[in-house]
Amino acid sequence: MDALSALSAVHLPPAVRAAVESSPRVLVPQTRDELYQLALGPVGGPIHEVAYDVTTDEGMRRIVEATVTRCRNGLAVNYPEDYMRRRDPDCMRIADDLPTDKPRYRDVFGEEFAPTKAATLDWLGEQDLVVVPFKAGGPTFGYPSVALVPVNAAFFAVALVDLQGWVTFDELGEFTPRSILYVAPPFRHTTFGGRQVVVHDRTPDLHEVFAYNLYPGPSAKKGVFSVLLDIGEQEGWITAHASSVRVTTPYDNETVIMHEGASGGGKSEMCQEFRRQDDGRILLGTNVVTKEPYVITLAESSALAPVTDDMTLCHKSLQDSDGRLVIADAEAGWFVRVDNLRSYGEDGNFERACIHPDKPLVFFNIQGVPDATALPWEHTLDSTGKPCPNPRVVIDRSMIRGVLSEPEHVDVRTFGVRMPACTRDKPSYGIMGVTHFVPPALAWVWRLIAPRGDKNPSIGESKSENKVIKHGGMVSEGVGSYWPFSTGTKVAAANLLLRQLVDASRTRYVLTPNQHIGAYQVGFAAEWITREYLARRGGGRMRRDQLTPARCSLFGYTLREMKVDGQLVRPTWLAPEMQSQVGVEAYDEGAGIIKAFFKSELEQYLTDELDPLGRAIIEIVLKDGSVEDYEALTPMHI
Repeated sequence: MDALSALSAVHLPPAVRAAVESSPRVLVPQTRDELYQLALGPVGGPIHEVAYDVTTDEGMRRIVEATVTRCRNGLAVNYPEDYMRRRDPDCMRIADDLPTDKPRYRDVFGEEFAPTKAATLDWLGEQDLVVVPFKAGGPTFGYPSVALVPVNAAFFAVALVDLQGWVTFDELGEFTPRSILYVAPPFRHTTFGGRQVVVHDRTPDLHEVFAYNLYPGPSAKKGVFSVLLDIGEQEGWITAHASSVRVTTPYDNETVIMHEGASGGGKSEMCQEFRRQDDGRILLGTNVVTKEPYVITLAESSALAPVTDDMTLCHKSLQDSDGRLVIADAEAGWFVRVDNLRSYGEDGNFERACIHPDKPLVFFNIQGVPDATALPWEHTLDSTGKPCPNPRVVIDRSMIRGVLSEPEHVDVRTFGVRMPACTRDKPSYGIMGVTHFVPPALAWVWRLIAPRGDKNPSIGESKSENKVIKHGGMVSEGVGSYWPFSTGTKVAAANLLLRQLVDASRTRYVLTPNQHIGAYQVGFAAEWITREYLARRGGGRMRRDQLTPARCSLFGYTLREMKVDGQLVRPTWLAPEMQSQVGVEAYDEGAGIIKAFFKSELEQYLTDELDPLGRAIIEIVLKDGSVEDYEALTPMHI
């Protein structure tokens, strides 16, 4: 069967059909291996340059957008420009007239998108194309979709189908695409001044994503996330920006934890094991003033079975009357950041999966030597000579040890926040204790703002954000931390998230920091010890006398005592104001920073469209209410 015959059962828009039919050559791979071979270029490697002849103000020139190196265990994709190695947080543009709070194309560029859209389809119609189907949201619950990609950039299509799951047109049968992804890299230079731009053009039945760059983060990954958020907003469900894991204690108690947070907030790390020292002990943190290490001995830690990595489907068809949220993975493969792998042996199981995969993988920002093994800790160097902070690998979730593939009920939802160091000499907002229990109202407030600070390896910051974060401040990643990928309105997303939290009446909500607790540098150890503690408690109820209000009411309750495997966690980790290098004065200054930031960010939600319960919660924040005030609105399951 030729390519056009394979596409005959797909109901494409007329302009898209015309572009496909005018293409000099259309390829519809029947197997993943066939697509993989296309990614190596016309001669099969060892190095394939993804280049385009582009007409610019200086005339015609050849621009290399990426190189693809053939390695023993996969493709090593690298970009000549540092800028292209991370997602630009300001790349989304909305081309339609449906409700949105995101920048509209016409407002940014001073013209309608229609001429550029037509030019894009004309350009695609002049290219050799690879056309691949996929199911946005994964093989089980996903929505049939199509991608049009230039053949010379077939690596992008490999990454896309690895993330969404391999499917063929024969398997899908006759269908109308719910989303279409177009890839047209030269327009980055001819139309958008070298910037990453991803344009979303929505109708009630079709979400089109135009990717004008070849880093898959904002399109093949987050662009599909945008499609799911758009569909969910219409149908009344959410795709959460979260990882989740089933934790089984040494006593065989099982707890499912779902972890959310802004980029860099510890989602990938929630599914990772404790990092142990050579003697088996666990380094929880190091005092930044005294350099004193804080280590514990944990003979046996809980077993981890990952459920989701980044995009967690909370589809309405999954929910039941249990009182807990039911989730499934929205992806068939994971876009794993490996910046925390710096040498051999730091994560043996994952390293083994990368080095000896069941099928060749796609690596990004990893040094690749032709026909050698790409190693996940050999990160590409930026022009500064420093390792790229965003090395990635796309890995099939089935290659992850112990991964679970059935829907799971969530027992605990944790929320991670990157915290800077806080000391008497340098007060900051880094005052969150290791574990805080919060009522649903406060859980909603934290997710509404999703604060991000203290550096972030996943995305580039805008100049204004860089200035704020550099000086110890925070920026908001927005509703659910999925707001950067949403094409809708903030208030609609806020209402949907509030209903989800309130409806899960049998769920515990917990805050946990990473990077620092007061004067201690902790990395992600606080998140891991919180996970261990929560799992060992299992479904056991907390007594009220085990909790005490945190000094800052936005943190809800802290534990009076935290014991793991018979060892007490230091009280100064539960209440950082007790640390000798912090104290009450520095703590209160940090609390003031957080309160002021929250108030400034929340006022924008006070519109007529906001759920009345949401308005009541925000009013408590604005008047510095107590944790009891929040709990009066939304009872806390303990």
